[in-house]
Amino acid sequence: MRDRDPGGRPRNARPRDAYGRPLPHGAEGVPTTPDDLSLDAEETVAEARRLLAADRPFHAHEVLEARWKSCPAPERPLWRALAQLAVGLTHLRRGNPRGAEALFTRATRDLAAYDGPSYGLDLPAILQAVETEQDLRL
Repeated sequence: MRDRDPGGRPRNARPRDAYGRPLPHGAEGVPTTPDDLSLDAEETVAEARRLLAADRPFHAHEVLEARWKSCPAPERPLWRALAQLAVGLTHLRRGNPRGAEALFTRATRDLAAYDGPSYGLDLPAILQAVETEQDLRL
């Protein structure tokens, strides 16, 4: 049975490990992203970078996803693609290269087609890093 917020929306209150895997209720996990997170574009990039540098791609994905859900419509492809890249890394860390590849494929396709503001992100370098299987840095 999933946890629900007061409005009845599903929420998972279980603690999570560094790669976002749910832990048993009562276990000590790592801090998670609040459901009501609201960051501007620059804050989102900074927090995602911090989390990726700490090898917490699942949590970077959560931050990027929060921005994707709240940003202006023309920017959604950027934030969705970045969130997919971060969750692709999560799949790699969890030992699922096939899932990672599927996410990387979708994300790089969408990121390559994106022509809006990049908020200081070097999008060609990000695409190159994914293509050459280098460490992903935002």
